Amino acid sequence: MDFYFLAMIGILILVAILIIKLTLKIIRYLAINTAIGIILIFILKFLGINIKLNLINLLIIAIGGVVGVFILLILHFLHI
Repeated sequence: MDFYFLAMIGILILVAILIIKLTLKIIRYLAINTAIGIILIFILKFLGINIKLNLINLLIIAIGGVVGVFILLILHFLHI
């Protein structure tokens, strides 16, 4: 019975490590996408295109990255 208990503890630790690594990978991906997107938004502001940053726009930028910025740019030009 001790072997099964130790095996379950070992499996639980491995699963916890896997979940933590996956979560950190997702957070890193979103942080990089957000940083690139915000840089593009500031470049667009420098060029005279004013897209406001709110929570919804930041989520679109974080998930979509460069594509998210272009979606916001199209929506800005369509006045939506």
